[in-house]
Formats: sequence, structure tokens, C-alpha cells
Amino acid sequence: MIPLIELRGAIPIAVGMDLGLPEWLVLIVAIIGNIIPVPIIYFFARKILTWGNEKCKWKSFKKFCNFCLKKGEKGGEKLLQKAGKHGTYFALFLFVAIPLPGTGAWTGTLAASILNLDFKKTLIAIIAGVLVAGLIMLAASLGLFKVLFGV
Repeated sequence: MIPLIELRGAIPIAVGMDLGLPEWLVLIVAIIGNIIPVPIIYFFARKILTWGNEKCKWKSFKKFCNFCLKKGEKGGEKLLQKAGKHGTYFALFLFVAIPLPGTGAWTGTLAASILNLDFKKTLIAIIAGVLVAGLIMLAASLGLFKVLFGV
């Protein structure tokens, strides 16, 4: 449950360390751990960042909050321009599903919160994206990409 790494790091580490856990259990635990913070991030992250930007006396935290808000708003505007109003949730799903650092559920949820996207639709897109990312990471960790694609 570490930000930016999420299940993209948890699954390969668990499989690589050969902890004796069945792969399906590793996948389920990683997915659940990745999804648990989503509602908290959606409902509270923007409020905390706004408070930090406007009222916090610590300059470094204020700068951090300002940076996150501006980056989130800028990224959200780009997402809306590229995806259009109807493709926003599909774009959010793809953003979370592609297992690259910084494109996970937490970042996607923060962007959705800043954009004021519908919570239920956001949750569905995020969960679907986490499932796909988890399956991709499990396949890569088990060496299926090597077998299938000779990589």
C-alpha cells in the first residue's frame, strides 16, 4: 500500500520472494490493499490539499499542496479535452490499468476528486483498472510474457 508503487510493486515482490503463498491470494491481497484507500482519497484528498494550500502555516506543506492541486487540475483538464465528457471514465480506467509507476489507483482517484467526477463511476473505473493492472503484473511476475512473447 505504498503510493506510486501500489500493486505494481507488491505482486512482483511477493512472487519473487517465493513466500509460499498461492498466486491467486497474492493477487487478491494486492488488489484489496490497492482499493482500500480509494474512497478516503476521493472524499478527503482535495479538502486536505485545499486546506493546506490556503491555511497551513508550514511553507513546505503549502507548496506541496499547491503543486498537487495545480498538477491535478492541469492533468484533469487535459484528460477531459482528450477523452471528452463521455470517455472520461474509460480514460480513467486505462490510466489505472496500464501498470506504470505513477498511473495507479491513488493517482487516478486524486485526479477524479479534483475533477469532481461521479464517485460511483470513478470507483467502477478504478476497480476495473486495478483488476487489469493486477492481472498484467501477475502474468509478468510469473514469466508468462516470456513464454508468450519471447521477452
